[in-house]
Parts: sequence; structure tokens; C-alpha cells
Amino acid sequence: MKLSPPTKIVFWLSTILGVLGIIGNFVALPLIGGYEFWLVAAGFVLLWLGNALKGF
Repeated sequence: MKLSPPTKIVFWLSTILGVLGIIGNFVALPLIGGYEFWLVAAGFVLLWLGNALKGF
């Protein structure tokens, strides 16, 4: 399996999702309350897709 680096947009979007999930675990954020785990999971999946698929 050949991996490729993710695009900058995918990298930053996955980073933002992960950071929002982590912050939401410690601070009550009204928009993401209860979805912290899913934000971090979506960030990891997006980052994995960015590495596994060329040009993504």
C-alpha cells in the first residue's frame, strides 16, 4: 500500500475536528456537546483517507 501526504486542506480540516473534539471534552461547547468522540473519530478518518487516497 503506497501512502501519500494529505492535501493541506484535508490536514487542517482533520486537525480542527480533532482539536474541537478534545476541547469539547473539557469545556462545555453548546454546538458540539455530546459529539466530542465523533469529531475526533471523523478527524482521524479524514486524515487516514488523506493518506490512503492519492490527491485527497
